[in-house]
Amino acid sequence: MAASAVGVIFSNLHEENVPELVRRRTIASVPFGGRYRLIDFPLSNMVNAGITTVGIMTNNNYRSLIDHLGSGKDWDLARKDGGIILLPPFSDESENLYKTRLEALKAVTGFLARRQENYVVLSDCDGVAHLDLSEILDYHEEKNADITMVTHYEEVEKTSNYMVIGADKEGRVNEVRVNPRIRGKAKADVYINVMVFNRQFLLNLVEDSVAHGDTSFENDIIAKQLNSLKIYRYDFRGYYAGIHSMTTYYKHNMELLDKAVRDELFGARDIYTKVRDSAPSKYGEEATVRNSLISDGCEIEGTVENSILFRGVKVARGAVIKNSIVMQDNIIGANASLDCVITDKNVVISDRRKLSGCELLPFFIQKGTML
Repeated sequence: MAASAVGVIFSNLHEENVPELVRRRTIASVPFGGRYRLIDFPLSNMVNAGITTVGIMTNNNYRSLIDHLGSGKDWDLARKDGGIILLPPFSDESENLYKTRLEALKAVTGFLARRQENYVVLSDCDGVAHLDLSEILDYHEEKNADITMVTHYEEVEKTSNYMVIGADKEGRVNEVRVNPRIRGKAKADVYINVMVFNRQFLLNLVEDSVAHGDTSFENDIIAKQLNSLKIYRYDFRGYYAGIHSMTTYYKHNMELLDKAVRDELFGARDIYTKVRDSAPSKYGEEATVRNSLISDGCEIEGTVENSILFRGVKVARGAVIKNSIVMQDNIIGANASLDCVITDKNVVISDRRKLSGCELLPFFIQKGTML
């Protein structure tokens, strides 16, 4: 079933969630979990389901994304027919960059019109999950749905941007609330920005919406046409990490230190990423590492506890890193101290520097900074 589907991944939507991390990259290429980028998760889900043609919708700041994807060989998508196809951020009829999801869908219709697959899987890059898209496509066909929306029961806050979905016993969506007002925190079935369409139906839907001057995909298409469209909810009950802020980015990275979370996210099927032929990490005689994820190519002489180190990090003697995320090719000087800190790539922390944040407000250091 999944072999008859084409994938589309939106690489720039939701960048307002983590503005600190996307000043020089798309949200799709934000590093996660020591060796991955956020796009690796939706892309691997599609590959594991047998989807061999994936369009990547770009907008801006996508140089690092192109470098990460390369030819697509690390996902077995270096193909003459299909594979990874980078899509321009404007349609055949307009030279303006898209600003909304509906405009992005309009820009992708030319690509979809040339495909032959029966179904389209749309995915954003603001969530980390191990989805069985084959099962979701089977569910979509079984229900004879026009649209299938994937939801996850989770806690939401009033500061988050989200869509709450209500459905009847058969799973048919009968209520949609876009950014509802709540007090404090509450749990709800939240749409996680993964959706399945019949391909021709999506093309007709977008064409009709543009003709009527619609501007919002969520409000003008989904919410207003619940009665006329056969929209079903697929209830995903596995681990899901929504990246809604720097706080949730930090929280979900730290969750990977729990073996149960790692087993659920990476255990059943592979999550693929760009392979780098790095040397194994080197540990000095005085090095101490506890409950941490250490990637290839690191050199550790100091102490690392409850932290995630990406590739090529150098930790000098006497340095102490706790509860922190240290991205690629950082240098941590002698006797420096980091606690609840997120450092972007190529950061240099001088000797004896002491930096600290907290779980709700981690201290962030921009890419290429020298302190």
